[in-house]
Amino acid sequence: MSLPGDPGFEAASRPWSNAVTQQVRAAVELADADDAAALVRYARRAGASLSVQPNGHGASDDLEGIILVRTSKLDTIQVDPAARTARVGAGVAWGRVLAEAGPHGLTGLAGSSAAVNVTGFCLGGGLSWFGRKHGWAADSVTAFDIVDADGHPGRITATSDPDLFWALRGGGGDFALVTAIELDLHPAPAVFGGQMVWPGTTAPAVMTAFRDVTAHAPDELTVWFQQFQPPGSTTTLTSVLVAYLGDETTGRALLSGFDSIPGRLQDTRRMMAIADLGEIASEPTDPSPERFASELLTDIDDHTADALLQPITPLLAMEIRHLGGAFAQPSDSAAGPLTAPYCLIEIGMVTTPESKTAIEARRQQYRDALRPVLADRAPFTFLTPGDTAARAFTPAALTRLRTIKHSRDPYAIIRSNYPVLA
Repeated sequence: MSLPGDPGFEAASRPWSNAVTQQVRAAVELADADDAAALVRYARRAGASLSVQPNGHGASDDLEGIILVRTSKLDTIQVDPAARTARVGAGVAWGRVLAEAGPHGLTGLAGSSAAVNVTGFCLGGGLSWFGRKHGWAADSVTAFDIVDADGHPGRITATSDPDLFWALRGGGGDFALVTAIELDLHPAPAVFGGQMVWPGTTAPAVMTAFRDVTAHAPDELTVWFQQFQPPGSTTTLTSVLVAYLGDETTGRALLSGFDSIPGRLQDTRRMMAIADLGEIASEPTDPSPERFASELLTDIDDHTADALLQPITPLLAMEIRHLGGAFAQPSDSAAGPLTAPYCLIEIGMVTTPESKTAIEARRQQYRDALRPVLADRAPFTFLTPGDTAARAFTPAALTRLRTIKHSRDPYAIIRSNYPVLA
């Protein structure tokens, strides 16, 4: 256990985003599942709360007095190609799962970054490149190894404990300390993916093509639209990121609406190995002062498109992810069906108090302009400081989650980044 003032404490307690401040009571690196159980029992005796952050993604700035828990040493992984399953320790990142599953023609439901932790991603629902085909990443989890709020280890499945299993699948991790998960893998014999980039002046044409392609896209195809400014530049570029569970010929045909747009600067689309999935977005893997926010959009009509195409300054990027498909289907998880067909993500770099104010003002401008198409939810893994868990769930799901929390952890020993009782 590392305490304030100890050598290494600052690094041990730092979140992935340098724009978030965490005034935690202590930082602990778990050695194994037995260590996790001992820590929970200690916290219960001490009247303390624990918050698990495998690598600091999704951190909030509301952890004062909390014991921060790291899980990087819980790093075992077992892939069963015949059963199409994986057993993953709580410290494992998606890149390792993809690297081990890919040679067998299989994939897990990873998001845009291979550096993100598998367990934390699934506890928050998890928006994957392949979610339009297979739903939330949480929907593929079949079992959890946990330590409950009394310090007792257990294995949770749909039959052993239906309520807790439901809550852990997308409910945010507020209900037990998870030490490992088991999940289904999905066939991915071929993946065509990459990124196309144009000058920012082509954004209206790219947006038009994006709206048309996503209106008719099969569930195997995921397309994201992005406007961004490269670091240190004042030039805005427009890009489209794609992942298609299928062959190159069909993938290119489905995306042919983008081919007539002149001036393309880059096109990295290719048949790719599952292990290279993170190269599509090429997101940074090192900590940075990134600050992001998210909104769900019920439509992109002409008015919405115009609002989205306004200058993004002072943001670094504005991204629209196409959802729909299996996301909108019934889900026996706390994440539930996600009926909004698009997700807007706004990304900024907070380097000064003034930049933070400017970024938040730009986000409010988006909200004001997009109000007619704003849904009343945001994905849990995209919550940002100032949000609460209530924003991620339907009222019925939130009520059930709070009931389970009161029942399983009445003293709030286990605490997610955004607790359901806040």
